[in-house]
Amino acid sequence: MAEDSDLEKTEQPSQRRLDQAREEGQVARSRELSTFVVLMAGGAGLWLMGSTLSQQLIKLIREGLTLNSDLIFKPELLMPHLHSLSLEALMTFLPYLILLLAVATFSPLLLNGWLFTFKPLIPDFSKLSPAAGIGRMFSVHSLIELLKAIAKSLLVGGIGSWAIWHNRESVLLLIGEPVVQSIPHLGSVMWACFATIMGGLLLIVAIDVPYQLWEHNKKLKMTKEEVRREAKESEGDPQVKTKIRSMQREMARRRMMAEIPTADVVVTNPTHFSVALKYSESGMRAPIVVAKGTHLTAAKIKEIAMANNIPILEAPPLARALYKHTELGQSIPEALYTAVAEVLAYVYQLRRYQTAGGIYPQEPTELPVPKELDPFHSNSELAAE
Repeated sequence: MAEDSDLEKTEQPSQRRLDQAREEGQVARSRELSTFVVLMAGGAGLWLMGSTLSQQLIKLIREGLTLNSDLIFKPELLMPHLHSLSLEALMTFLPYLILLLAVATFSPLLLNGWLFTFKPLIPDFSKLSPAAGIGRMFSVHSLIELLKAIAKSLLVGGIGSWAIWHNRESVLLLIGEPVVQSIPHLGSVMWACFATIMGGLLLIVAIDVPYQLWEHNKKLKMTKEEVRREAKESEGDPQVKTKIRSMQREMARRRMMAEIPTADVVVTNPTHFSVALKYSESGMRAPIVVAKGTHLTAAKIKEIAMANNIPILEAPPLARALYKHTELGQSIPEALYTAVAEVLAYVYQLRRYQTAGGIYPQEPTELPVPKELDPFHSNSELAAE
């Protein structure tokens, strides 16, 4: 039973699943919404441009039905005349056609925004399978689409029939009206029927859009096993993660070693700890740690320091405290300011001796390192207790 529940698509699709489906062109689309928007745009376009279009159309009809003597006696002029009328008709209706084309192109974006992908164009020969095609024809989805088409036809047809029947008296009165009055009257009747039918389409859109969103979400639902597998893939393979962390540590170690030549002094334990300090009066509030390490890393720090003539001072309590309570690139704790200041004073005296000579400076021995910052001293106290 537990295995069966794991294989049932009961979980909501993850953001990764939704993004993958979108990349493959699988998004919720409502044809009814696009149809409704195009029809509304067409109606609005006729409402705004109807007067101009009708005047131009009357002009074209008049010019097309009028034959002068040149056209009668010179048949070779008929084709240029027809070409001119056709071009004029195209230019007359071109703004309206551009409006419909633009709305038809961008109306699908109302539901899921812009989507540009070539994946749906990649050939999929599995779709050519007759068995798969027959399966799609008699699937539940096809049955639902058939029922939707029937319901839409009945609804729109019924609303249209009702609108015509409701305005039957107005339509019959058109026969006895003069042409000047009948044309505007006919236009008002047609607009009333159009508005009524569009109201029915709006009802269809209000039902179809939530259904398409629900159906798309249902298709992308995941099983519990898929959720677990995706979570594992997102977290990554443990071996790969270990390798990445190892590479990151190695890169950090190389950067740290590259900073050692810029240090002012290296404080050692002397064998277990090494900490490289750097201080500049112009840009630093306090000395910072540019490198630190234990055992082999400590030995490597000392080796690079000696190769670059950086002073090395053996101060075990200070080295342990700095290693324990500082991070790379950070300033030293305030409690160690005095001890580090004595170390830097010794370094400056040593540099002066190396350049100008004089008395060799004496290495500081009893540095004021708080006992609570020395991990060795703290561990000794705990062991004694």
